[in-house]
Amino acid sequence: MHFSISQEMMREIIMDHYQNPRNKREGDDSYQTIYMDSTSCIDKIYIQIKIVNNVFEDVCWHGTGCAISCASTSIMSELLKGKTVEEGNKIIDNYVNMITGKEYDVLKLLVTNPNRIYGREELLTLVWGNDYPGDVRTVDVHIRRLREKIEENPSEPKYVQTK
Repeated sequence: MHFSISQEMMREIIMDHYQNPRNKREGDDSYQTIYMDSTSCIDKIYIQIKIVNNVFEDVCWHGTGCAISCASTSIMSELLKGKTVEEGNKIIDNYVNMITGKEYDVLKLLVTNPNRIYGREELLTLVWGNDYPGDVRTVDVHIRRLREKIEENPSEPKYVQTK
């Protein structure tokens, strides 16, 4: 099985949110601030949330980061508005896992090389390294998790495709 990403759609979404970030501004003292610091990039992003009656009334953010982190934060800020805290926590968990986990590393590799098709072994080596003791099926699990986070319908993916 080989993995690739739908070039134009993913690039379009990421670049749109990177070039035209939604909710990129600083909130006032009524906002809770969360500092996100990525170990795999130079990201330094502050996410600010205002919760009223157990609902995300507003979400904004500021700081610097790579295109994927800024775009992810922009997308997340839109998704959270109007959600309950319980619904929002699931979105936040996916966001945190995306920018800090191996799914982020896989997505970054695919987005920065959109015309390449990778085999499992090659992805395993490039993302996990030569010394990874686990099974090659780890790639399948992370691709599935990535799809669950970014695809509207993970069983019919538009962005991360396999052959």
